[in-house]
Amino acid sequence: MPNLNLHDTVIFDMDGVLIDSEPLWKIAMEDVFASVGSKLTKTDFQKTVGLRIDEVVRFWHKHEGWTKFSPQQLEEKIIEKMILLIQQNAKPLVGVVDTLKFLQSKKIKVGLATSSYRVLIDTVLSALDIMQYFDCTHSAEHEEFGKPHPAVYLTVANMLRSNPLQCLVIEDSLNGIISAKAARMKVVCIPEKTHHPEPKLNLADYHFESMTELLNYWSK
Repeated sequence: MPNLNLHDTVIFDMDGVLIDSEPLWKIAMEDVFASVGSKLTKTDFQKTVGLRIDEVVRFWHKHEGWTKFSPQQLEEKIIEKMILLIQQNAKPLVGVVDTLKFLQSKKIKVGLATSSYRVLIDTVLSALDIMQYFDCTHSAEHEEFGKPHPAVYLTVANMLRSNPLQCLVIEDSLNGIISAKAARMKVVCIPEKTHHPEPKLNLADYHFESMTELLNYWSK
Protein backbone atom coordinates (compact mmCIF):
# COMPACT_ATOMS: atom_id res chain seq x y z
CA MET A 1 0.00 0.00 0.00
CA PRO A 2 1.18 3.60 -0.59
CA ASN A 3 3.65 4.57 2.12
CA LEU A 4 4.30 8.29 2.46
CA ASN A 5 7.62 7.48 4.10
CA LEU A 6 8.76 6.16 0.73
CA HIS A 7 7.51 9.17 -1.26
CA ASP A 8 8.48 12.80 -0.74
CA THR A 9 6.23 13.97 -3.56
CA VAL A 10 2.58 13.43 -4.49
CA ILE A 11 1.44 14.48 -7.97
CA PHE A 12 -2.26 14.79 -8.75
CA ASP A 13 -4.05 14.51 -12.04
CA MET A 14 -6.87 17.07 -12.18
CA ASP A 15 -9.93 15.99 -14.17
CA GLY A 16 -11.77 13.23 -12.35
CA VAL A 17 -9.34 13.40 -9.40
CA LEU A 18 -9.75 16.89 -7.92
CA ILE A 19 -13.04 17.76 -9.57
CA ASP A 20 -15.76 15.69 -11.21
CA SER A 21 -15.10 17.37 -14.54
CA GLU A 22 -15.33 14.36 -16.85
CA PRO A 23 -19.14 14.78 -17.13
CA LEU A 24 -18.58 18.49 -17.83
CA TRP A 25 -16.13 17.71 -20.64
CA LYS A 26 -18.69 15.38 -22.18
CA ILE A 27 -21.43 18.02 -21.94
CA ALA A 28 -19.15 20.62 -23.54
CA MET A 29 -18.09 18.31 -26.35
CA GLU A 30 -21.61 17.06 -27.01
CA ASP A 31 -22.94 20.64 -27.21
CA VAL A 32 -20.14 21.95 -29.42
CA PHE A 33 -20.03 18.94 -31.71
CA ALA A 34 -23.82 19.06 -32.08
CA SER A 35 -23.35 22.58 -33.50
CA VAL A 36 -21.60 21.00 -36.50
CA GLY A 37 -24.26 18.33 -36.94
CA SER A 38 -22.64 15.61 -34.85
CA LYS A 39 -24.64 12.72 -33.43
CA LEU A 40 -21.85 11.74 -31.03
CA THR A 41 -22.93 11.11 -27.45
CA LYS A 42 -21.25 11.12 -24.04
CA THR A 43 -20.73 7.35 -24.35
CA ASP A 44 -18.62 7.84 -27.48
CA PHE A 45 -16.28 10.17 -25.61
CA GLN A 46 -15.09 7.35 -23.35
CA LYS A 47 -12.72 6.49 -26.20
CA THR A 48 -10.72 9.68 -25.72
CA VAL A 49 -10.69 10.11 -21.92
CA GLY A 50 -7.28 11.24 -20.65
CA LEU A 51 -6.07 12.77 -23.92
CA ARG A 52 -5.36 16.47 -24.42
CA ILE A 53 -8.36 18.33 -25.80
CA ASP A 54 -6.51 19.15 -29.06
CA GLU A 55 -5.88 15.42 -29.55
CA VAL A 56 -9.51 14.64 -28.71
CA VAL A 57 -10.82 17.19 -31.21
CA ARG A 58 -8.46 16.06 -33.98
CA PHE A 59 -9.54 12.45 -33.39
CA TRP A 60 -13.25 13.22 -33.71
CA HIS A 61 -12.76 15.81 -36.48
CA LYS A 62 -11.05 13.17 -38.62
CA HIS A 63 -13.46 10.41 -37.53
CA GLU A 64 -16.54 12.46 -38.44
CA GLY A 65 -15.15 14.32 -41.45
CA TRP A 66 -16.38 17.76 -40.32
CA THR A 67 -15.80 20.72 -42.63
CA LYS A 68 -17.81 23.60 -41.11
CA PHE A 69 -15.21 24.35 -38.41
CA SER A 70 -11.50 23.64 -38.08
CA PRO A 71 -10.22 21.54 -35.14
CA GLN A 72 -8.80 24.71 -33.56
CA GLN A 73 -12.14 26.51 -33.75
CA LEU A 74 -13.95 23.57 -32.14
CA GLU A 75 -11.28 23.34 -29.47
CA GLU A 76 -11.70 27.03 -28.59
CA LYS A 77 -15.47 26.63 -28.35
CA ILE A 78 -15.10 23.62 -26.03
CA ILE A 79 -12.65 25.46 -23.76
CA GLU A 80 -15.01 28.46 -23.53
CA LYS A 81 -17.88 26.12 -22.62
CA MET A 82 -15.74 24.31 -20.05
CA ILE A 83 -14.76 27.51 -18.27
CA LEU A 84 -18.44 28.39 -17.85
CA LEU A 85 -19.40 24.88 -16.72
CA ILE A 86 -16.58 24.75 -14.15
CA GLN A 87 -17.46 28.16 -12.75
CA GLN A 88 -21.11 27.11 -12.45
CA ASN A 89 -20.50 23.62 -11.05
CA ALA A 90 -17.22 23.84 -9.13
CA LYS A 91 -17.11 21.35 -6.28
CA PRO A 92 -14.10 19.32 -5.12
CA LEU A 93 -14.47 15.57 -5.06
CA VAL A 94 -14.96 14.05 -1.63
CA GLY A 95 -11.78 13.98 0.44
CA VAL A 96 -9.72 16.22 -1.84
CA VAL A 97 -9.37 19.27 0.43
CA ASP A 98 -8.71 17.17 3.53
CA THR A 99 -6.07 15.16 1.67
CA LEU A 100 -4.32 18.31 0.44
CA LYS A 101 -4.31 19.73 3.97
CA PHE A 102 -2.94 16.45 5.31
CA LEU A 103 -0.08 16.35 2.77
CA GLN A 104 0.75 19.98 3.53
CA SER A 105 0.91 19.17 7.26
CA LYS A 106 3.33 16.32 6.50
CA LYS A 107 5.50 18.67 4.39
CA ILE A 108 5.04 16.47 1.33
CA LYS A 109 5.71 18.22 -1.97
CA VAL A 110 2.51 18.45 -4.03
CA GLY A 111 2.30 18.87 -7.79
CA LEU A 112 -0.37 18.83 -10.48
CA ALA A 113 0.12 17.23 -13.91
CA THR A 114 -2.84 17.37 -16.24
CA SER A 115 -3.82 17.16 -19.88
CA SER A 116 -6.06 20.20 -19.37
CA TYR A 117 -4.84 23.58 -20.52
CA ARG A 118 -3.39 26.23 -18.21
CA VAL A 119 -6.54 28.34 -18.42
CA LEU A 120 -8.54 25.38 -17.08
CA ILE A 121 -5.99 24.62 -14.33
CA ASP A 122 -6.34 28.20 -13.13
CA THR A 123 -10.14 28.06 -13.44
CA VAL A 124 -10.44 24.83 -11.44
CA LEU A 125 -7.96 25.66 -8.68
CA SER A 126 -9.44 29.12 -8.26
CA ALA A 127 -13.05 27.89 -8.25
CA LEU A 128 -12.21 25.18 -5.70
CA ASP A 129 -9.98 27.56 -3.68
CA ILE A 130 -7.13 25.04 -3.48
CA MET A 131 -4.33 26.81 -5.40
CA GLN A 132 -2.36 27.31 -2.17
CA TYR A 133 -1.82 23.59 -1.64
CA PHE A 134 0.22 23.06 -4.84
CA ASP A 135 3.94 23.65 -5.07
CA CYS A 136 3.74 23.55 -8.86
CA THR A 137 1.20 22.90 -11.61
CA HIS A 138 1.85 21.94 -15.21
CA SER A 139 -0.19 21.33 -18.34
CA ALA A 140 0.64 18.81 -21.06
CA GLU A 141 -0.23 21.57 -23.56
CA HIS A 142 3.39 22.66 -23.09
CA GLU A 143 4.73 19.20 -23.98
CA GLU A 144 5.29 17.76 -27.44
CA PHE A 145 3.20 14.77 -26.43
CA GLY A 146 0.34 14.47 -23.95
CA LYS A 147 -0.59 11.50 -21.80
CA PRO A 148 -0.03 8.54 -22.09
CA HIS A 149 3.46 9.91 -22.81
CA PRO A 150 5.30 10.46 -19.48
CA ALA A 151 6.57 13.97 -20.29
CA VAL A 152 4.06 15.93 -18.17
CA TYR A 153 4.88 13.88 -15.06
CA LEU A 154 8.63 14.03 -15.62
CA THR A 155 8.45 17.81 -16.04
CA VAL A 156 6.58 18.20 -12.75
CA ALA A 157 9.12 16.00 -10.96
CA ASN A 158 11.90 18.17 -12.39
CA MET A 159 10.12 21.37 -11.34
CA LEU A 160 9.82 20.00 -7.81
CA ARG A 161 13.41 18.68 -7.85
CA SER A 162 12.03 15.26 -7.04
CA ASN A 163 13.31 11.86 -8.06
CA PRO A 164 10.59 10.17 -10.16
CA LEU A 165 11.15 7.01 -8.11
CA GLN A 166 10.04 8.94 -5.01
CA CYS A 167 6.90 10.37 -6.63
CA LEU A 168 3.42 8.97 -6.01
CA VAL A 169 0.78 9.84 -8.61
CA ILE A 170 -2.98 9.94 -8.09
CA GLU A 171 -4.85 9.16 -11.31
CA ASP A 172 -8.28 8.09 -12.50
CA SER A 173 -7.83 7.07 -16.15
CA LEU A 174 -5.89 4.43 -18.06
CA ASN A 175 -3.98 6.97 -20.16
CA GLY A 176 -2.94 8.78 -17.00
CA ILE A 177 -1.83 5.58 -15.29
CA ILE A 178 0.26 4.58 -18.33
CA SER A 179 1.81 8.07 -18.36
CA ALA A 180 2.83 7.92 -14.69
CA LYS A 181 4.09 4.34 -14.89
CA ALA A 182 6.19 5.25 -17.94
CA ALA A 183 7.72 8.00 -15.78
CA ARG A 184 8.72 5.24 -13.29
CA MET A 185 6.38 6.56 -10.62
CA LYS A 186 4.05 4.60 -8.35
CA VAL A 187 0.38 5.17 -9.10
CA VAL A 188 -2.77 5.25 -6.98
CA CYS A 189 -5.91 4.73 -9.04
CA ILE A 190 -9.16 6.27 -7.83
CA PRO A 191 -11.34 5.54 -10.86
CA GLU A 192 -13.78 8.12 -12.12
CA LYS A 193 -17.09 6.29 -11.90
CA THR A 194 -17.84 6.31 -15.64
CA HIS A 195 -14.56 4.41 -16.19
CA HIS A 196 -15.92 1.44 -14.23
CA PRO A 197 -15.51 -1.40 -14.89
CA GLU A 198 -12.16 -1.16 -16.68
CA PRO A 199 -9.91 -4.16 -15.97
CA LYS A 200 -6.88 -2.38 -17.48
CA LEU A 201 -6.89 0.08 -14.55
CA ASN A 202 -5.28 -2.79 -12.61
CA LEU A 203 -2.04 -1.53 -14.13
CA ALA A 204 -1.96 0.95 -11.22
CA ASP A 205 0.01 -0.03 -8.11
CA TYR A 206 -2.75 0.81 -5.63
CA HIS A 207 -6.51 1.13 -5.80
CA PHE A 208 -8.98 3.11 -3.68
CA GLU A 209 -12.65 3.89 -4.23
CA SER A 210 -12.31 7.50 -3.08
CA MET A 211 -9.80 10.09 -1.91
CA THR A 212 -11.30 9.76 1.56
CA GLU A 213 -10.48 6.05 1.61
CA LEU A 214 -6.88 6.87 0.65
CA LEU A 215 -6.65 9.59 3.31
CA ASN A 216 -8.05 7.23 5.96
CA TYR A 217 -5.33 4.74 5.08
CA TRP A 218 -2.61 7.39 5.34
CA SER A 219 -4.03 8.71 8.62
CA LYS A 220 -3.86 5.38 10.45
